[in-house]
Parts: sequence; structure tokens; C-alpha cells
Amino acid sequence: MRYVVLILSLLMATCGIAQEWSTLEGSNNCTPRHENSLTAVGNTLVLLGGRGLRPVESFDIASNTWKRHIETPLEMSHFQAITFQGEVWVLGAFTGPYPHEIPIPDVYIFNLEKNEWRKGPVIPSGRRRGAAGAFVHNDKIYLIGGEVDGHYDGTQAWFDEFDPSTNSWKILPDAPTARDHISASVVDNKLVIAGGRQSSAKTNKVLETTLASVDIYDFETGEWSTLSAEKNIPTERAGASSVAYGQLVLIIGGESGAQESSHSDVEGFNTSTMTWKKLPSMQQGRHGTGAVNVNGKIYVVAGSGNRGGGPELSSMEVLTPD
Repeated sequence: MRYVVLILSLLMATCGIAQEWSTLEGSNNCTPRHENSLTAVGNTLVLLGGRGLRPVESFDIASNTWKRHIETPLEMSHFQAITFQGEVWVLGAFTGPYPHEIPIPDVYIFNLEKNEWRKGPVIPSGRRRGAAGAFVHNDKIYLIGGEVDGHYDGTQAWFDEFDPSTNSWKILPDAPTARDHISASVVDNKLVIAGGRQSSAKTNKVLETTLASVDIYDFETGEWSTLSAEKNIPTERAGASSVAYGQLVLIIGGESGAQESSHSDVEGFNTSTMTWKKLPSMQQGRHGTGAVNVNGKIYVVAGSGNRGGGPELSSMEVLTPD
């Protein structure tokens, strides 16, 4: 029997099948929250934002310990935090209550070492939105999609570039599909936008407006494309986390009208083969949080256990793909 187990283990390693997610128990706990985000500064996870005023919290992977920092300057929700030059940037975020959350007009920057916030550049008045994807590529910062009037109305296909070296914004070509509640990742100069929805509380349609299509922006050609229907995301959901790992863009968790509980699904899009791969599901379904790759391990923390606003989670999971 042990030889069979050994052979199966070797086959799994050869096929690149990922290990299971495992719950990571810290020596203490973070604050439960959702509609927050997660990023990393070096080997330290940084958890921030969410509904209401919440403290910034950092997790030192080496010591397995959470540390509490100052609160955010205002309520920040529905955003994808990024790390740029050792600091955490928040843009494309909302503040205020459902369904008319207000886009935050400024970028906010948190310095973990100094434990302080400062205002960054102003977002152009005609391009402000929340529930947008944000990412860094070649020392420039990008904002994609989002909604201008909370969950009520105004999902956008906008694509913007901010150059910190010149403190200037540039409008790029719109994406083929307007989306909100998205996260974004880039692999091999290809931006992958998968999942999300077109929230419309104005017409009483929010959770059921999830999107299946996949949009790709090629930074080498400067052009968008929408993949054929057979390459749609396997599991439609919004409020998922996106993170790059090797050749894959992982779409993790999310919410939809298909089920009460948040999705635990993890699916990876290969930017070389343009195909999807099913990865092990999380132990706990969650939406409205972030995921981060630190030294080849994928971390997720907090979020909502069901679609909508709760229960708020404080649990943390880690995946080490092969």
C-alpha cells in the first residue's frame, strides 16, 4: 500500500497539483472585518480597511503574531490595496453606507514603519469610483473598473494609469466589459480581469449580475481582448481576490446569487495556455478581502463568510502551490 501512496504522491508532484489550504493559527487574532483588503510589505502581511473604522493590523510571518496599528483616516471599503516602494496605497475605494457608498477622492498612503497615514495624489474628478481593481506594473499604478455610486448605479469599464515619477494621470482605453467588485493581477505583461459584476441596487439587481467573460489587456500591444465563451471563468462570482502565482492568475473566493455562503472556489488562469485550472478550495468560503503571495505562499485573511455583510471573519489560511 505504501508503494501506491508513494506513486500517487509522485504523480501529483509531476502534474503540479497544489497542496490543500491550511488554517494558520497566529499567537493572537486580527480584528474581524469584511470589504477590507490585504497586501504585504516584505514578509509582513498588512490587513486594512473594511466596513466602519478599523485599525491597520500587520502579521509577522516569522513570529506568527498580529500587531495593531492606527486606524484608517476614514472608513475605507471595497478596494484592492497595493504595495509601492515599501508603502501601502489605497485607491479606488468607497466610504459610507450601502447602497450609496461614495468614492474616496484621494489616494491614501500608509507607512508601516512610521505607523502613519498621509494623503497621496488626488484622483481626477471624472474618474472616481470604488470596488475597483488596482495593481502596480513597471513602476506605474493602475486602476480598472469600479462603480461611481456605491452599489446603486454606474459600473464602469474605465482604465487609468498613474505615474508617480511625474505625479500625473493618464486615461487608457476602456476595458471591453464594465465591472465592479473586481481584483486585478498581471502575469507576463497580460492583465487578467475575471469575475466581478454590474451592481444595480437601482433596479434591485446586485448579487445576480455576476459576469462570466474574461478580459485581457496586453501591455505590449496596448490592446484589450475578450476571450471566447469556452474560456469564461468556470465559477461566476464577484468580490473575489486576485493574485499572481507563477504563470497563473488565481481567483479566490467571492460571492454570487448562486449560493448563500461565500464561495470557497479557487481557480487559476494560465496566461501562457489561456486555460483555466481548478485548484483546491479554501476551507472557509469568503468574499470582500484580499490575497497576497509571499515567498511562494498564498495568504488570505478575514472577509465575509456569507454573501452580503457577514459573518465577519478573522481566520487566516495559507496555500503552498507546487
